[in-house]
Amino acid sequence: MSEKIVVIGQGYVGLPLAITAARSGYSVVGYDTDVNKIASLKAKKSFIEDVTDSDLVEVIDKLNYLPSGDCNDLANFVFAIITVPTPLKDSLPDLTYVQKATELVGQYLTKGATVVLESTTYPGTTTDFVVPILESVSNLSAKTDFYVGFSPERIDPGNKQFNFKNTPKIVSGINKESLEVIDRFYSSIVDTTFAVTSPNEAELAKLIENTFRHVNVALINELAIYANLLGINVWESIDAAKTKPFGFMPFYPGPGVGGHCLPIDPSYLSYQVKLKVGETFKFIELANELNHTMPSYVVRRVILGLNKQKKALNGSKVLAIGVSYKPNTSDTRESPAIAVINQLAELGAEVKVVDPLVKQSGNLPSVNFVELTQEVIQTSDIVLILSPHDVIDLELISNHGSYIFDLRRVIVGDNVEYL
Repeated sequence: MSEKIVVIGQGYVGLPLAITAARSGYSVVGYDTDVNKIASLKAKKSFIEDVTDSDLVEVIDKLNYLPSGDCNDLANFVFAIITVPTPLKDSLPDLTYVQKATELVGQYLTKGATVVLESTTYPGTTTDFVVPILESVSNLSAKTDFYVGFSPERIDPGNKQFNFKNTPKIVSGINKESLEVIDRFYSSIVDTTFAVTSPNEAELAKLIENTFRHVNVALINELAIYANLLGINVWESIDAAKTKPFGFMPFYPGPGVGGHCLPIDPSYLSYQVKLKVGETFKFIELANELNHTMPSYVVRRVILGLNKQKKALNGSKVLAIGVSYKPNTSDTRESPAIAVINQLAELGAEVKVVDPLVKQSGNLPSVNFVELTQEVIQTSDIVLILSPHDVIDLELISNHGSYIFDLRRVIVGDNVEYL
């Protein structure tokens, strides 16, 4: 099993995929235009939690994995998998990265090869956007000369239970032949695959997954806001509700939504509905509005909490715990924690940040990153729990924090207030 696989994009999605394929015996080229990423990978230093340095050492030393920024290394591939970002630009889907990656792959596409898109996008992207580009650049026909499909990524950064290999993989192809080839490949590197009729169903399946979470997080965030106004402990109510063994799945409030999935992906579905059907996807638009306002709500709660102590936010010392979008990952993409911290700093707070996984961020120009010490905690007017990684000493915070605003309900005490 020495077929050449190229994975375009070596981030939170592409790198775990590339390493898994290399471990399965394929010859993998991990391509990325970010020179810093490629330099780190060549030095066998990982920048994400789901891939360790030892993982890189294993596959690079066995010559199964080549990190590269040289497009010439893509030549003669059997499989090309595109795992590039699909961001929003002016609140609209931006397929620029997908377009450039597809054009690049098309230059090296040969008869009998396969191209799979994994980047989350709206239904129709594979058939109506990717395939025409591949055919135009390569002068080949997708119907007769090469195989194409979509297989949505399901990476959950920092998840210790489910990884690329043991998470069921949805697979699709533009025709029966493409599906067979794509299913055979993924079956060789993951435990379980699930085939759907066409790329449209696979693309929608991914958006259903993310929209489901996005809408329910928005619902519980709104419940938290009004429960607080009503003097009700929403966390205790959730604990009570989840004792029901059927018909309920618990979601928890927080400072907003982050990562690539929830803040962005549902908007791709909303865009397509508006474009193709001429209707507004009301649930998504409402969820967007509510989740996007959560950082501002958190800031208001901080102001109210300090006021109760007869302190103004302007000049107060705020210790923020965690800047990633969720605990136990260094992923700061679209992190609501960053929005909260920047708003506090803009209002005059003296903000210090503790995050042993992130260390420093260019998105936080006005704050200092510090080590978590008793002195730092005791000299803070408020400790704000945003992303409590397992490596953070919560007991130290509990014992020495005079006022703790815990957005994740990880600390118990008379000095703690919850979202």
